Amino acid sequence: MTGALASAAGAAAAGPMVEVAGVRKVYANGLTALKSIDLTIRRGEIFALLGPNGAGKTTLINIICGIVTPSAGTVLADGHDILRDYRAARARIGLVPQELHTDTFETVLATVNFSRGLFGRAPDAAHCERVLRELSLWERRDAKIMTLSGGMKRRVLIAKALAHQPTILFLDEPTAGVDVELRRDMWQLVRRLRDAGVTIILTTHYIEEAEQMADRIGVIHKGELIVVEDKSLLMQKLGKRQLVVRLQQPLAAVPAGLREYPLELTDSGETLVYTFEAHTRETGIPTLLRRLGELGIEFRDLHSSESSLEDIFVGLVSERP
Repeated sequence: MTGALASAAGAAAAGPMVEVAGVRKVYANGLTALKSIDLTIRRGEIFALLGPNGAGKTTLINIICGIVTPSAGTVLADGHDILRDYRAARARIGLVPQELHTDTFETVLATVNFSRGLFGRAPDAAHCERVLRELSLWERRDAKIMTLSGGMKRRVLIAKALAHQPTILFLDEPTAGVDVELRRDMWQLVRRLRDAGVTIILTTHYIEEAEQMADRIGVIHKGELIVVEDKSLLMQKLGKRQLVVRLQQPLAAVPAGLREYPLELTDSGETLVYTFEAHTRETGIPTLLRRLGELGIEFRDLHSSESSLEDIFVGLVSERP
């Protein structure tokens, strides 16, 4: 599979793989789905687009794929304008959509072969077999899609997207509603595709998924791309956790002996909140709890929590001028 994909991707030429400039989308009812998006995606990278439902992730992907027409702006896919040179641009793109739409009465092999032909590619039985084997579908190649489980149907969608050997692969919420085994298999496949030179763009609302897979991360909120950064830098910003300590007796203020810790006193002095980096090995929690004991501060309950994606978005938006 890797060899076939590498030949499809070809040599990684200079320049970006996807260029989005000034893209806006306003629907007939007046809804502004995207607000002047500028984005450059590098060749051979895994780019994760994070955002809550309704943020504009799918709209942006559909515009880049030529499914939705932008109200303004331009999109280049591997140097080809998605509107003026639609056929060449679209031939370089594979899309795995959220929805499990496919011809349920066709067999697995037939639908993959048909998808390859849609893009004008000559039949290649060996390539289609490699794709199906890679996705554990070869033994089900003669099964009608209607007989497959949801996870197997998701695999078929991926096989269809890879049938014409694209150099750009979009995965729109690829692990939504899939089992752990498929999720693991899918990320192994994504890494192999990237190693073969394919540029991967995925949307997700799972931060841990983006953290595990992506080279860079973009955050979209209310149709606006509010940040694009390398994963390691962004995760330092996102990775906040809190230890909430419910006290036996309320405090009027944080004691002097605890001033070295980033503590906040809430709930009329009945709760201490300790905020720390989620990705650090030394959280400081054992030392803090030991210090509470030394100061004679008793607590009745404690629990930790990690910032939700919504919290992160609110924080990022509030930081903007």
